[in-house]
Amino acid sequence: MPKKVDHQERRTLIADALMRVAADQGLEAVSLRHVATAAGVSAGMVQHYFRTKDEMMAFALSVVRERGQVRVTEAVRRLGENPSPRLLLRTMIAALLPLDDRTRDDGRVALAFLAYTAVRPSAAPGLRADTAQLTSFIASVLPTRDAAAAAGLLALMEGLGVYLLGGQYTPEQALDALDAHLDLLFGTPATA
Repeated sequence: MPKKVDHQERRTLIADALMRVAADQGLEAVSLRHVATAAGVSAGMVQHYFRTKDEMMAFALSVVRERGQVRVTEAVRRLGENPSPRLLLRTMIAALLPLDDRTRDDGRVALAFLAYTAVRPSAAPGLRADTAQLTSFIASVLPTRDAAAAAGLLALMEGLGVYLLGGQYTPEQALDALDAHLDLLFGTPATA
């Protein structure tokens, strides 16, 4: 009887290898051969699951996105029922920032993917919709319900992520900057 193959598990194994290569060596090192070596599989197997580098990159980003959603969900759950809007946003953004080794690798992959899509927009058709959805949610939580302020907070989050990954900011500096900006948006200093 032939062995039953878990295709999602194999795709995730390959995506994890892609993320390790991108995090350790940069996006330019991501190739079918390098990813296959890092995953401990044949190049043919990688080609079986991903026909192009764009497909590999999109899947890796979806894995990063899922990990981020899990972190956000767990962090928000720990807040209990009815957290303040300010605390909710701070918790969500802090969960998405690359503040430790575990999240730094995901952050590197996400940043590499964003840079990749800057020159290949067709590689990330869902990215615009995801950004619009997140901006809309942030606006719905802000006291002003202002979409431009929500976009600014999202841009701050992305910028803090870049500075954290580049070593220009420590986690404490990034969280202080986030708190200062939230104070401006909510008109009150942090209570938590």
